[in-house]
Amino acid sequence: MESIGILSIDQALEPYKEHFKYRIKRYVDQKSLLRHMKESRGICSREEGGIVYREWAPAAQEAQLIGDFNGWDGSKHKMEKNQYGVWSIKIPNSDGNSAIPHNSRVKFRFKHGNGVWVDRIPAWIKYATVDPARFAAPYDGVYWDPPPSERFQFKHPHPPKPKAPRIYEAHVGMSSSEPRISSYREFADDVLPRIRANNYNTVQLMAVMEHSYYASFGYHVTNFFAVSSRSGTPEDLKYLIDKAHSLGLRVLMDVVHSHASNNVTDGLNGFEVGQSSQESYFHTGDRGYHKLWDSRIFNYSNWEVLRFLLSNLRWWLEEFKFDGFRFDGVTSMLYHHHGINMAFTGDYHEYFSEATDVDAVVYLMLANYLIHKILPDATVIAEDVSGMPGLGRPVSEGGIGFDYRLAMAIPDKWIDYLKNKNDEEWSMEEISCSLTNRRYTEKCISYAESHDQAIVGDKTIAFFLMDREMYSGMSCLTDASPTIERGVALHKMIHFLTMALGGEGYLNFMGNEFGHPEWVDFPREGNGWSYEKCRRQWNLVDTDHLRYKSMNLLDEKFSFLSSTKQIVSSTNEEDKVIVFERGDLVFVFNFHPENTYDGYVCSYLCRSIKLGDDLPGKYRVALDSDALEFGGHGRVGHDVDHFTFPEGIPGVPETNFNNRPNSFKILSPAHTCVSEADADETSIAEVVGKENFEKLGSVIDDGNVASKSSREWRRVIR
Repeated sequence: MESIGILSIDQALEPYKEHFKYRIKRYVDQKSLLRHMKESRGICSREEGGIVYREWAPAAQEAQLIGDFNGWDGSKHKMEKNQYGVWSIKIPNSDGNSAIPHNSRVKFRFKHGNGVWVDRIPAWIKYATVDPARFAAPYDGVYWDPPPSERFQFKHPHPPKPKAPRIYEAHVGMSSSEPRISSYREFADDVLPRIRANNYNTVQLMAVMEHSYYASFGYHVTNFFAVSSRSGTPEDLKYLIDKAHSLGLRVLMDVVHSHASNNVTDGLNGFEVGQSSQESYFHTGDRGYHKLWDSRIFNYSNWEVLRFLLSNLRWWLEEFKFDGFRFDGVTSMLYHHHGINMAFTGDYHEYFSEATDVDAVVYLMLANYLIHKILPDATVIAEDVSGMPGLGRPVSEGGIGFDYRLAMAIPDKWIDYLKNKNDEEWSMEEISCSLTNRRYTEKCISYAESHDQAIVGDKTIAFFLMDREMYSGMSCLTDASPTIERGVALHKMIHFLTMALGGEGYLNFMGNEFGHPEWVDFPREGNGWSYEKCRRQWNLVDTDHLRYKSMNLLDEKFSFLSSTKQIVSSTNEEDKVIVFERGDLVFVFNFHPENTYDGYVCSYLCRSIKLGDDLPGKYRVALDSDALEFGGHGRVGHDVDHFTFPEGIPGVPETNFNNRPNSFKILSPAHTCVSEADADETSIAEVVGKENFEKLGSVIDDGNVASKSSREWRRVIR
């Protein structure tokens, strides 16, 4: 605590040394106590001739275990309470067999202070199901302990940790092209091969933890140790993860420890019967309720809460072989105000004050220590919009320990531009600053849009750009309108620029890579419980058997995402051009608008751009958004070598061009982007082949998305 590593990295943190010392001491003390933790919770598998079940419920006056195994009569299965408020019972085997059959229903019955008996799903239940034939039926806990012949056996090891994660964010339930809930096995067999073919190296699974309300997108968790039963069993999820590993894909879980569903019947909130905060999973009063999310807030200072949440992380890592986590709602955890109505300016006092929830910070430090202790190569990502310093530094330095932070300001910037600015008002400097505004030595995952922008009430980038014209103007059988021309060009540029300049990793939500039409709307009363917009229309990209490879393959070949070399040499406001180097590549993005009303005239819209560069030599196109195979106009030659010329005096930046000692010239049409590499390197176009590129858009027939056989598709490739 006297030599805090993070203070040597950022000396501006020195005034907050006492804050760091305090939270580090809290962390060290808690970790020391947790090292002696032995007693487990929940329904245990096979303990010395029987089943032992334990439940922390200090407010209960009496307790029983009930279920199919005893005809829901708990009179013969009463539980005993210890001094810590933990109820327990041991149920001996019967004739050598488990007294509680595998896949049978169970619940925890207890009586609270007013004499009322209530039935609740065990907090540590491994599986929970609901009767699909009954509307709004309550969930039942299920004892899951399959015989060896039915247990899934993992066959493949964890894939190596990539230099830079290229993440495909996916929701299993809505991954079918049909209007229904898809299964883990269907996703494994049908969707995982698509993801691998498109050169992603990581899958991030949403909505894995059981949640009784499907439309919550999985963020109102009711059963923290249970796999969402809508898509299958725990063994089915294991099959999915093992299949991903066989393809070289790592799998991250979207874990929700920032809050819990307020559902009393099915969830953890059902254990709340008016007790004090120290006898509860949650804070009492306003502190225990998130008013925007309508959910409960954990009491991270409580010993049993720490035991519950840390064990939960270990469960998913060891039982299901996940490769890491994306922690949801971290901003809400870090501050007592939960980030509500808070515009973070970067002032350090905003991060280290009485507003900081040190209990939650210490929990996150413990969580990251545990995760990396169990799986040293784990990838752990924080969903945080505040940019708290140290969030992405190791716990050993006094940081919170995450590997990456989601760069959440980037999609907000793009949406602001698309909603509020015309093309002439776009600022190259502001865009560049937004993409590069991240802390030194703390890595970020960039993204132009995620599931947040795809849900009903919001719009994807494709819809912001083209809106209703996507329903009539995407067919190759007709000339593209100016709106479509502009839309598909900017869609490519926005995503590619975000990937190339915005972080040390990249994320895309399922379907956004090809501009999936419309929005995500889960079945609910307001839409007649329809699944029509809660699916992914893969037919839109299967028509010509194209794939979405090019951006990811560029990083696969040149590893620019993991490179520490990132130099923005020009942000020209008049020309609307951004030029930068990342790794061994030079990128040029020309955001100047184009005129396409009466045919496409490219001669006067094209101009030569003089680029500053670090290394002498010759360059050639590696990836070009205007290539014909990408749905462009083919104005840039791919077989042309661009030779560099010396600029000024070596080592004297003020005599160089844009502070770079060499320069070369290329052609840069309006609303296009290009990356240039050493001419001796093979271009991405040559690696992938012209038949295997991404397309954006859909075929629309009379206001509806047509079947794959009814139209050709407009090809637009990133």
